[in-house]
Amino acid sequence: MLAAPRADLRPNTAAYETEPLVKATGFREYDARWLFGPEINLLGVEALGLGLGTYIHELGQSRIVVGHDFRSYSLSIKQALTLGLIAAGCEVLDIGLAVSPMAYFAQFDLDAPCVAMVTASHNENGWTGVKMGANKPLTFGPDEMARLKEIVLSGAWTERPGGKLTHVPGVAERYIADVASRVAIKRPLTVVAACGNGTAGAFAPEALRRMGVAVVIEMDAELDWSFPHYNPNPEDQVMLHAMTAAVRTYGADVALGFDGDGDRCGVVDDEGEEIFADKIGLMLARDLSEVHPGATFIVDVKSTGLFITDAVLKKNGAETVYWKTGHSYIKRKTAEIGALAGFEKSGHFFFNQPIGRGYDDGLVAAAAILEMLDRNPDKKLSDLKKALPVAYTSLTMSPHCADEEKYGVAEKIVAEYEALAAAGGSILGRKIQSVLTVNGVRVTLEDGSWVLVRASSNKPELVVVVESTRSDADMRALFREDVKPRLACHTAVGAYNQEV
Repeated sequence: MLAAPRADLRPNTAAYETEPLVKATGFREYDARWLFGPEINLLGVEALGLGLGTYIHELGQSRIVVGHDFRSYSLSIKQALTLGLIAAGCEVLDIGLAVSPMAYFAQFDLDAPCVAMVTASHNENGWTGVKMGANKPLTFGPDEMARLKEIVLSGAWTERPGGKLTHVPGVAERYIADVASRVAIKRPLTVVAACGNGTAGAFAPEALRRMGVAVVIEMDAELDWSFPHYNPNPEDQVMLHAMTAAVRTYGADVALGFDGDGDRCGVVDDEGEEIFADKIGLMLARDLSEVHPGATFIVDVKSTGLFITDAVLKKNGAETVYWKTGHSYIKRKTAEIGALAGFEKSGHFFFNQPIGRGYDDGLVAAAAILEMLDRNPDKKLSDLKKALPVAYTSLTMSPHCADEEKYGVAEKIVAEYEALAAAGGSILGRKIQSVLTVNGVRVTLEDGSWVLVRASSNKPELVVVVESTRSDADMRALFREDVKPRLACHTAVGAYNQEV
């Protein structure tokens, strides 16, 4: 039997080749992510498979879909995971190279309750991970991850006979056909499909063509796990700037950018202006609430405050609920209350029937955006954006903070803002109106401006977002004069990945 994992093994040693390495920090709030090599080895991944297989047996299941993204080591990771799942007595359905929503689709297509998608999502090269679920269309949350962590780290798995592996062909074709069937674009559109040389490049351009897009401009759609141009993350400025350049070069109606595992969609409009996903979410909510009056929408705490004040949503009787950031949290909340859709500022979009099946899918989001344009044939995407109330929202900024320290720092920041509010304090001359603490702290001011600080769920970072109802300069001041100096008082907080 495989030994219980250790956390002190070093690469290039005999022990590293004979014992499993699994660092505890890889078990995140709703998925698992490690640096492959220093934090987990292949035997550690096999131990993860044993633990996951044991856990899904506890849940009364044994049939599981597995897939992998396009990185140099992902196939090896998936095979090691599969060995562990088979040893735990699971029936493994391997769909091959896939984006995450294709694995979620396969749960429905193959009538399999469980999924384990090997992907590091948009994390940089060197990272690996697994997105897991045992109750479609949901993925694991904190409770499930805590139980999985307990089983794996203690070696408390159970080996069972009867495990088997089946390679299932044709899922990619059925997935593309299913996504494309959700919309039939009549308006002649030129669309840039930006894939960052990630996994979506194998599927997104063809899906867009089948949706009826007249001209698809493929941008960095060739698969290349070295990511030679930029990391495939449509929330990062480098990818967004490349999308902007493509729109202007080709005179495109829109650029749609897909992240490394295809479950997110970023947008640049016809004028070459990036539209953050929460603003796209507001535009979609306006459009969809006309078709579905009284609809409920879920948005994450990083999202614009305009959902609450928007006149169109009020006219259409729409309701908005702010909830915890994270694809698993928003997906679960969207399903729990039967919301029509959920939007996350990072670019995850969740649509329930009749639009989608409840899981996050960059191509389903793309279909919804294109259908919105089709329903407004006399308007460009930039026109729809300009029709929104004005708010100046920052990039998502992430200062480094070690996994072992980030939650403690976040708790201290929450306490600081709560104390400031209780004392009747203000930020840049504005009284604090409310303090929301469902996920870190979101402090809303009397004019509707707000600041957010939370711990990242999947990287050793904090997350900072600010929004001003006044001006771009005021948005920058909220960060530079309040949030940044406040975080700088904590020595565990390091350099930012990007700043306004």
